[in-house]
Amino acid sequence: QMVFSNKLYIFSLTSLGAFCILQSRIHEIWARFFGSSLKDDLNYANTDCFETFPFPRDWQDRTEIESAGRAYFEFRSSLMIQNDEGMTKTYNRFHDPSEYGPGIIHLRGLHQAMDRATLDAYGWSDISADCEFLLDYEVDPSESSSKKKPYRYRMPDSVREEVLGRLLELNAKRAAEEDGLTTR
Repeated sequence: QMVFSNKLYIFSLTSLGAFCILQSRIHEIWARFFGSSLKDDLNYANTDCFETFPFPRDWQDRTEIESAGRAYFEFRSSLMIQNDEGMTKTYNRFHDPSEYGPGIIHLRGLHQAMDRATLDAYGWSDISADCEFLLDYEVDPSESSSKKKPYRYRMPDSVREEVLGRLLELNAKRAAEEDGLTTR
């Protein structure tokens, strides 16, 4: 008895390891680069963002990815129930630099743990998973009093660029492997 939007994507992945990778900032960086936008919102396209994303090799066998995904999923679920909030309100608080509630601080830490587990699965332990509050874009000063500044708790731009560069390189390598041009 439900009608779903044609913009809805359902991933029939059953592990919380898959959840961890798709919720990580590593996948978000990829999705923001390849997805389109409508106003300030990301438009996630399955063919551009998911099908082309180079998952870490053998990610299904990495217990730390599954554990990080499970911890985040379970805590986020309990936090939303405890606060009687949906995802939008929860994530608005998550990205609000003035929010210091213990539940949100813990959720930020669990998200960083998912990012760390994902980076480690790629073998990229040299990349920091640390985040800070940064503006996604500048707000017109004439609108500044009427519009909330678009802060996000995210990786610095230099780290995002490094992650994207490595993902693009990995994607190109995998495409060449599929074409039979190189071996693993």
